[in-house]
Amino acid sequence: MMKRALISVYKKDGILELATFLKSKGWEIISTGGTFRYLSEHGLSPLEVSAITGAKEMLDGRVKTLNPVIHGGILAIRDNEEHMTTLQNEGIGTIDMVVVNLYPFFDEVDTDKSFEEKVEFIDIGGPTMLRSASKNFQDVTVLCHTEDYETVMKEMESEGDVSYETRKELAGKVFNLTSAYDGAISQFLLGREEMPAFLNGSYAKNMDLRYGENPHQKAAFYTNTWGGGAFADFKQLGGKELSFNNIRDMDVAWKIVNEFDQMVCCGLKHSTPCGVALGRDAAEAYKRAYDCDPVSIFGGIVAINGEVTEEAAQEMIKTFLEIVVAPSFTQGALETLRKKKNLRIIQTTAKPSDPLDVVKVDGGILIQDADLSFSNDYKVVTDTTPDDSLKEDLVFGQKVVKHVKSNAIVVVKEGKATGIGTGQTNRIWAAQQAIERAGDGTVLASDAFFPFDDVVTLCAEKGIRAIIQPGGSIRDEDSIKACNAKGIPMIFTGMRHFKH
Repeated sequence: MMKRALISVYKKDGILELATFLKSKGWEIISTGGTFRYLSEHGLSPLEVSAITGAKEMLDGRVKTLNPVIHGGILAIRDNEEHMTTLQNEGIGTIDMVVVNLYPFFDEVDTDKSFEEKVEFIDIGGPTMLRSASKNFQDVTVLCHTEDYETVMKEMESEGDVSYETRKELAGKVFNLTSAYDGAISQFLLGREEMPAFLNGSYAKNMDLRYGENPHQKAAFYTNTWGGGAFADFKQLGGKELSFNNIRDMDVAWKIVNEFDQMVCCGLKHSTPCGVALGRDAAEAYKRAYDCDPVSIFGGIVAINGEVTEEAAQEMIKTFLEIVVAPSFTQGALETLRKKKNLRIIQTTAKPSDPLDVVKVDGGILIQDADLSFSNDYKVVTDTTPDDSLKEDLVFGQKVVKHVKSNAIVVVKEGKATGIGTGQTNRIWAAQQAIERAGDGTVLASDAFFPFDDVVTLCAEKGIRAIIQPGGSIRDEDSIKACNAKGIPMIFTGMRHFKH
């Protein structure tokens, strides 16, 4: 019995070679629409689906392969006598290979097309054929990725057929694809604000990584198939390949610098900022961030929210850095940074935009809205009010402390985070750490309220001139009284920024 392949592809890469190979092996080719025309133009004489089904395409091509003749030929179990008798009685021939790639919904969903136009890129017949063939993989070979064409041809050439193991693997790839495809469509239709009944996000592998946090852990980097994001489409302009920890650190550093409209630089180590500073240009911002903690920045990540100049690059190569990430680089900056062969140079122009924050736990996933909010509802709660220069530093500190692991304290002086206390199990230790590192900081920002007046007392002892915190403790009045007694102005924001 002649074997038959049903080929219906949006992207034609490699399909002519595969179809030609199958014809050389005596297979009959069935195809649809554009694929039929493409193969016909290249002299392969395929059989059009409508000639098999006896039904014309309808509804602007929405209905072509949704037919019992097609799905019966795919789904019939070959060693099931009842199935095969049914096919014979109905005049249905078997289909032994299905080659389909889908309408490019992933590519089109983030374009400027209208909602209605995007809906037309939701493939129905393609996933249905793929799923049918995958369910019956013991009898049917299914191909949804062009890179698998060569594997199948080589196996057929050497073994005469495709093995059960290969067909099973190819079927698994189909369900991996269609689940991501459906997940992207689900997010598109439900919108960004939903917490749906089922979590079915859609991500495509961007790259394999050498390993994870440690050499014994496997790792890969996946990016959104819809919705964009700062690192969904970045460019690496130099340096060795990225690691798992590099990408995590890049993400945090880039989020910090994008809190600001002014030129700012963030130095970061182990997902924690070690220096953040404003500057008139990239060079000044980097030098000031470096000065915050010249020890910790060694081997760290640097992010800048403006163009990196040659002057800035000359400063950067004076110490060992893992990554420099920025929206643009001058040619002189690139030439300078590339002198450090291993230094990864990353360009991204996209702002952080992922609406969800995901935390994996053993046996489940926690989902929350990303912390994209920022309070401008400042309330001076003390008898004294900070002057304008102190207010600027307080707001600066509030933007930085939002991205520091709790308990978090940031001490600031003149647009520069001079001390950062992070990840302590109580707030007074975080304050002690930040103030000790700062040396001569001016103001102090806290990610959460003060449950006691001990932080205020410490601030008074160390010369801190103003405080910003969310407020909300049942003992807020203790801290307010302590500030008034010491003449320290304090602002409440009404919004905490825990980062566990």
